[in-house]
Amino acid sequence: MTKATINDFNQIISGRRSIRNYDPSVKISQEEMTEILREATMAPSSVNLQPWRFVVIDSEEGKETLKPLAMFNQNQVETSAAVVAVFVDMNSTEYLETIFDSAVEQGKMPQEVRDRQVPAIQGLVDQLSEDAYREMNLIDGGLVSMQFMLAARAHGYDTNPIGGYEKDQIAEAYGLDKDRYYPVMLISIGKAAEDGYESVRLPIDTIADWK
Repeated sequence: MTKATINDFNQIISGRRSIRNYDPSVKISQEEMTEILREATMAPSSVNLQPWRFVVIDSEEGKETLKPLAMFNQNQVETSAAVVAVFVDMNSTEYLETIFDSAVEQGKMPQEVRDRQVPAIQGLVDQLSEDAYREMNLIDGGLVSMQFMLAARAHGYDTNPIGGYEKDQIAEAYGLDKDRYYPVMLISIGKAAEDGYESVRLPIDTIADWK
């Protein structure tokens, strides 16, 4: 596993760029990618349902499948070490008991709290409309995606979040049930072959109010 190369948080967030050209000779091992994903999934999620799911596209075959689905992002697909497709699972409550049972087993939650929360959460989700549930999951998907990009940078890699792709085809292209797995975004990751553009941000006094 490659040790993190950036430990300063300010450098991680201020130095992040959206990179579109990568060094194609640089690969990321499955072991290191697993660690980056583990760090990403420390992000919060609604009632800890962790609805995020990932497809790591790093093989030649996988990228060939992706190319026609991301026509305006060919550089990222071709040169990156991988493109991670982020989905949310619309049946994420299937893991509800597993998550809360594990919390009890690891001493992070009393049994009585687990027994109270599991049916309450299931009841909450059951009463949500499909659109409301998707919206809840997409917020969680955005949180984990941002955390993935920051974790990648801490490991010395750069990323680019991609929203321009065939969202209605991406799940089935990789053997997923499109009715269950809803796409959030693609994220290319690799060693930058360019500096990327530094961008500006609106001043805080323009976008925030104190009441």
